[in-house]
Amino acid sequence: MVSPSPSIRIGVDVGGTNTDSVLLDEALRSSPNRGIIAHFKSPTTPDVTTGIEYAVKAVLADSKVDPKDVASLTIGTTHFINAIVEQDVRRLASVGVIRLSSNFTRATPPFVDFPPALKEIMCGHYGWVSGGLQIDGSQIRPLKEDEIVAECKILKEKGLKNVVISGVYSPIDEFFKQEEVARKIVLRELGEDVNVVCSHEIANLGLLERENASILNASILTFAKRTIKAFRAAMRRLNLHCPLFLTQNDGTLVDAESASRLPIRTFSSGPTNSMRGAAYLSGLGEADSEKVGMVVVDIGGTTADVGMLLPSGFPRQASAYVTVAGVRINYSMPAIESIGLGGGSIVRVLSDGKVTVGPDSVGHYLTTAARVFGGETLTATDITVAAGDADVGNSSLVKSVEADTVVKAKAAMKKLLEDVVDLMKTSPEPVPVLLVGGGSIISPVELAGVSKVIRPPFHDVANAVGAAIAKVGGTVDTIENVSDKSVAETVKEVTNKAIQKAIDAGARPDSVRVAEVDTIPLQYVANQVRIVVKVAGDLDISRLAKQEVLIDGSDETDDDSTDHIEAKKQQAAFTKSTAKSVGDISSYRPNIIGKEWHLTETDVEWLADGCYVLGCAGGGNPYPEFLQLRDMIREGHKVRVVDQQSLKDDAVVCWGGHMGSPAVSVERLGADECVEAMRDLLEYMRLEDFDAAMGLEIGGGNGLQPLIIGSSRYFNRPVVDADLMGRAYPTYYQTTICVYEEGQLIPAAISSGDGRSMVMTKANDDVIVDVALRAACSEMGSRVGLAARPLTGAKVRSRAVLNTVSFAWRIGRAIALANKTNTVAKVADAIIAEAGGPETAKKLFVGKIVGVEQKLFKGHSYGQTIIEALSKDEEEQDGQTEFSGKLRIPFKNENILAELELPDGAKQMLATVPDLICVLDSQNGRALGVPDYRYGLRVTVIGIAASPRWTDTPRGLELGGPRAFGYDIDYTPLGVYKQPRSVIEEYGE
Repeated sequence: MVSPSPSIRIGVDVGGTNTDSVLLDEALRSSPNRGIIAHFKSPTTPDVTTGIEYAVKAVLADSKVDPKDVASLTIGTTHFINAIVEQDVRRLASVGVIRLSSNFTRATPPFVDFPPALKEIMCGHYGWVSGGLQIDGSQIRPLKEDEIVAECKILKEKGLKNVVISGVYSPIDEFFKQEEVARKIVLRELGEDVNVVCSHEIANLGLLERENASILNASILTFAKRTIKAFRAAMRRLNLHCPLFLTQNDGTLVDAESASRLPIRTFSSGPTNSMRGAAYLSGLGEADSEKVGMVVVDIGGTTADVGMLLPSGFPRQASAYVTVAGVRINYSMPAIESIGLGGGSIVRVLSDGKVTVGPDSVGHYLTTAARVFGGETLTATDITVAAGDADVGNSSLVKSVEADTVVKAKAAMKKLLEDVVDLMKTSPEPVPVLLVGGGSIISPVELAGVSKVIRPPFHDVANAVGAAIAKVGGTVDTIENVSDKSVAETVKEVTNKAIQKAIDAGARPDSVRVAEVDTIPLQYVANQVRIVVKVAGDLDISRLAKQEVLIDGSDETDDDSTDHIEAKKQQAAFTKSTAKSVGDISSYRPNIIGKEWHLTETDVEWLADGCYVLGCAGGGNPYPEFLQLRDMIREGHKVRVVDQQSLKDDAVVCWGGHMGSPAVSVERLGADECVEAMRDLLEYMRLEDFDAAMGLEIGGGNGLQPLIIGSSRYFNRPVVDADLMGRAYPTYYQTTICVYEEGQLIPAAISSGDGRSMVMTKANDDVIVDVALRAACSEMGSRVGLAARPLTGAKVRSRAVLNTVSFAWRIGRAIALANKTNTVAKVADAIIAEAGGPETAKKLFVGKIVGVEQKLFKGHSYGQTIIEALSKDEEEQDGQTEFSGKLRIPFKNENILAELELPDGAKQMLATVPDLICVLDSQNGRALGVPDYRYGLRVTVIGIAASPRWTDTPRGLELGGPRAFGYDIDYTPLGVYKQPRSVIEEYGE
């Protein structure tokens, strides 16, 4: 076999509109053309493989390079993700799921949050077997082979050929290798032709999202293998005998065989290819001493996609969770912001003289609809030509466009780009912006907050260049015990594993560099640190050239013989039969029967949003509890709420919630810990029954826990419209019951959910109860359900914060209505109105986050976020000019205070605990928790007056005021508390 030239590579990127290709010689990267020998752009064909073959043939012919000299062919394609987004029944297969989780996760089954149509296509079967790990790496239960064999029998009967195995904490399972053992059993029972996906190979911590990603991956495996086979056949026809690679979401390579097993790795490779191609073409930051972050703006005909390249040369990743076709996953994806601005964006002159650009566009009709091409629609391209900034089409056709319109339209485009670039930046410091894409001509050459704007050569094929120059990566995401060694030593060990992983994948050993290292201490878990290391290196062509390249001899294409129209009919039938309508929010009425409020799916969804707002950035995201309750209601279970007036004075009201680490919650999901703790407490106290349930706190996930406990699935008891905080607080003793009397927290029962429980019976103060139970919690898997000494109806009325379930519902409804009616800018005002008006609640600040500091200590998240007022040019709505300066919000799990620093340096305390300080995402009106804080987010901060339970006594302020958090300042009320109106009272008969 003739060795290829190690530097000659072909890159192809398949987009929705065009397929681009380049032939590049990296040995010539220092030349003016950056080593680009040939490039080609053509419309994407329905049969993607045909388009790829045509594009590769074109650059080979243009360059006159012998195919034998090509070292590699790398393809970036959206082919696989499109099959899912389009719900293409021809290309998606049903999937069977075996979950390794003997005691946990049953309340949140596989496919629980899939869109109905996609679930109907993909959900073939799911079941649970013994297995799973604790957060410290110990086994919850060992695997039981007979249980796996029983599941295989069901899968075989159903004819399922694509199987997912997902285990609790499988990404940290290096010793027991439960998923691998289970895979061997499945293959033995079902045969080697069955596709088995282990979740730890797909994504990181977060069971539901990792499993979702694994299901998507499994569903397209058959199609992916057929597609890769077609790519190889095309290579044979082109006489290419080099290795075939696909680009991954993070900008690194994956070999064709691995891509056929893990196609999800390629889902979002297009934007990443553009970003890395832009950086290569510009030559920015190539020397280690010149490493710099940069924003890449890819402007097409309809949208501008914006991403941030870190100094490592790799894109900034999206937040912990992203959605693909409505499915929530945690697979590594680049953080991309898209706006409706492109070359075909429609320009309008309004009656008041204002000029708007987009978000609608003429799209691919640009060359016929735009004025410079003889059309009648004024577009962004027309404005650019009229301004003399580009030579496209016939400039004489836009001479009639008024100069004022051109100026205003250019200003509008400039502001749109400046806003989205600022959102992507990681600090206020100016950064370079790289422009790529065919529509990049509409961008101005100067942008605020930008050090320089660069449109590199060959910018219109930057995506194909990014594919050609992609590196080989290696990532390790693990939880390590650091009790007997330093964190630095542990990081080094993990880094070595990542380096070896990259080398095994084809990286040249001497070229591998560390791209990213994260160390994240785990809350409430001693000596456990999550470590994420990502490395990358150059492709070792000399090593790969020695390997025989096998190309399938068949001439298959990736097209399907199934009739396309018939498939679309089937898809439409799925959608029609399973879709649900939200209906008119403003006319929605809760279901009040007698004196009880029977919750619906809509109620629960609104409650979840409202509880997260009342969490004051803490309390945990209520998403898992929401899913659990939603499915209970769908199954016919009743979830009821009553107000405190329905309670007799001697009524027995049980209360509790979760205690422990959120890091455990993301793996163990919704189990029965709280229900079991309640049963243990009732047994200890010899109580055979109780009258109602109530929440420990309304803020965060615990706001929904009493609804689960009281549902007809479990105790079938109504839930009192009240709680013992009126918000979220970080400790068990920061409850209103402790304001009035000591000793009410015991007896208290905690349960791990897997058979371990304890009851604490005596304590000499309330603080030690929290301290002792948290210590036990750490030994019981770092997450437990908690149930405390029941209250009487009379004590609920005199001690609890009343009507908080109603308040959370009203907040959630306000958010839903704002999103439904496109009035998100007014959502803060709507929440303030629900709280009782401006005498009770206030809009404290509107701005953008410009700084976040965070650390963990003894299980709590400490830090602060800094929010800067928007400049006049950044304002998107009227009424924001009243805010100036910077707002500082320290937090300990929850927000503690809001201190304003004015431009002249003067400081003003706007709000402190126990008043509620809530940070809302200005883009959707929903709450942001501490884990969600990041630079550039537009936020609205509101303050809500606390219940008099906290403010009317010295003891209340001692437990819940500023000094409880170490701030030696006096509490000044934000406003006058107004008790929320009961939903039952308003909507009852």
